[in-house]
Amino acid sequence: MAQPVGIKDVARAAGVSVGTVSNVINRPEAVASKTRARVLEAIDRLGYVRSESARQLRAGHSRIMGLLVLDMGNPFFVDVARGAERAAREAGLGVMVCNSAQSPDEEAEYLAHFAELRVRGVLLTPADATGRNIAAFRRHGIPFVLVDRVAEDTTECSVSVDDVLGGAMALRHLVDAGHRSIAYVSGPPGLNQVRDRRTGALTALTDAGLGPDALLELPTERLDVASGRDAGARLLGLSKRPTAVFCANDLLALGVLQAMFAAGVDVPGDLAIVGYDDIEFAAAAAVPLTSVRQPAVTLGALAAELLLGETEPGEGQPHVHRRVILKPELVVRRSSLAPR
Repeated sequence: MAQPVGIKDVARAAGVSVGTVSNVINRPEAVASKTRARVLEAIDRLGYVRSESARQLRAGHSRIMGLLVLDMGNPFFVDVARGAERAAREAGLGVMVCNSAQSPDEEAEYLAHFAELRVRGVLLTPADATGRNIAAFRRHGIPFVLVDRVAEDTTECSVSVDDVLGGAMALRHLVDAGHRSIAYVSGPPGLNQVRDRRTGALTALTDAGLGPDALLELPTERLDVASGRDAGARLLGLSKRPTAVFCANDLLALGVLQAMFAAGVDVPGDLAIVGYDDIEFAAAAAVPLTSVRQPAVTLGALAAELLLGETEPGEGQPHVHRRVILKPELVVRRSSLAPR
C-alpha cells in the first residue's frame, strides 16, 4: 500500500521549507505569488491532502459541526439538515449528520462521539426528555444549539417553531369546519413538540366553547407512517368514530390516510385529516394533505448561524444566547375541506 503524501514531501518537491507549505495552505497571502504557485503545483502533482486530524489537534477543535436529529427518515429533518449545511458551508465548515432514532441511549452515544471528535459545535433536537444527556454533554464545553425545541431549562441558544400556536391553528380550522369530535394522533408523550401541539389544540377547543372531552388522544410510540397506520386501525375500531383527526406530524397523517383508504373511508367526507410539518409528500398524497407548515430549512440555517456566532464571535462582541421562535403557517388542502 502506498504511503500517504505528507507536507514534507510537498516541501521537498517544491524546494521550500515545511513552514512555507503550511503558509500556502493556511495563510496564502503571506507567500509570494511565484512561490505559492510552485507549492500549489507540487500539491496538485503529488495529490497531497492535508491531515484534518492534525490540524484539529493544533487548533483544539475541528471544522465540523455536528447535527443530531430525531429521525432522518422524516423529510422535515432532511430539510433542517439542508438549511444547516448551507449556512455551515458558507462559513467553510462541514456538517456531520447523525440520527438518534428518537432513542435517548443512541443520542447519548452520538453526543459522546461528537465530544471525542472535538467538533466545532452541535445542533441538537433532543430525544431525552429528562435533560440528562444535555447535562452530561455540557461538561465538555462544546457549544450547542437546540433545534425545534425551546431552551426552557438551559441558557443555550435555541431555534424552534411556536408549536402551541400551530396546534391551535390546526384545531381552529377543524372546529370552524364544523367538527366537534376530533382525535389527536400524538406520538411519544415525552417529546415537547407533541405536548405543545396538544396544548395548542386544547386551547383552541376552549376558545370555541368546547371541553377537553372533544379531543380524543391516540398516542403512538413513534412519529412515522407505520405508527399512523396503527392509529388509523384503532380509529376504525371505535364504535363512535371522530369526524376529524389532527396528527402530530405529516408521517402520522399519511399513515392514517393510508388506513382510511384501505378501509374505504372517504377523506375528507367521512374523516377530515390535518398533519404537521408540511413535508413535500403532504401535497403529493392521494388526497392532498392539509398541514401546519414549519419553515424547516430556515430553522436549520438559523440554528447553524447561532452556533457560528457562538464559536466565532465578532471582535469585542461577546456572544449573547438567543431563543428564536418562528411562526407556523396553516396550508389548507383537500384532506380537510368537506363541510360538516
